Amino acid sequence: MKVVLVTGASRGIGAATALLAARSGYAVGVNYVERGERAQRIVEQIRAAGGTAVALQADTSDEAQVVGMFERVERELGPLTALVNNAGIVGRPGRLEDCDADGLRRLFDVNVIGLMLCARAAIARLSTARGGRGGSIVNISSIAATLGGANRWLAYAASKGAVNTLTIGLAQEVGGEGIRVNAVSPGLIDTDIRAAAGVDPRVDAAIVAQVPLGRIGTPQECAEAIVWLLSEAAAYISGAILPLTGGR
Repeated sequence: MKVVLVTGASRGIGAATALLAARSGYAVGVNYVERGERAQRIVEQIRAAGGTAVALQADTSDEAQVVGMFERVERELGPLTALVNNAGIVGRPGRLEDCDADGLRRLFDVNVIGLMLCARAAIARLSTARGGRGGSIVNISSIAATLGGANRWLAYAASKGAVNTLTIGLAQEVGGEGIRVNAVSPGLIDTDIRAAAGVDPRVDAAIVAQVPLGRIGTPQECAEAIVWLLSEAAAYISGAILPLTGGR
């Protein structure tokens, strides 16, 4: 059976990806940090549809917790096939001069260090040089990395710029070991993480007006792209950063 671990899978893009991956034949590790009830609901939806899933609590920025999470995936679901590095935070909106060191450290701990720790753990299991069968990693970036995020999301954009660089370099590093590494780069997507971060709906409306397709994207549309990149249909794609922006 194909086995995928989706980090940050209790809501939004991660939840949609977990559900779609299950419908596509994967056993799914549903990672969460605090929203255990939401994660369990995702697991129950998957099981009710005849799939296999387990909820996995772990802070991906904590090395010991990451190690334990991957061990549970193998123990409860079987050998890992794929990883979706979705866990992330947006941090506090504002200009760089408004940022504090603790907030910046937490932002990069989750969005960059955590992603790298999970990728490292996945490679140790997937790499043909280490006895693995190969596999696929999809990182979740953001169009903010390209646009820069000035005045509101500069620090977040910088963290996602690191995700893009990691994706390109890691694809080159492990491609010869049977592992493909790609990223998706969403634009404005309809998830509750934006409201939780205090995003003004009027700002979103102004951004939507700049989107050629004329609307906000959905988590399901992101999930479709992610699961496609995991699949054999994308077998010759690695090191790609796929924009999901409605043409912006």
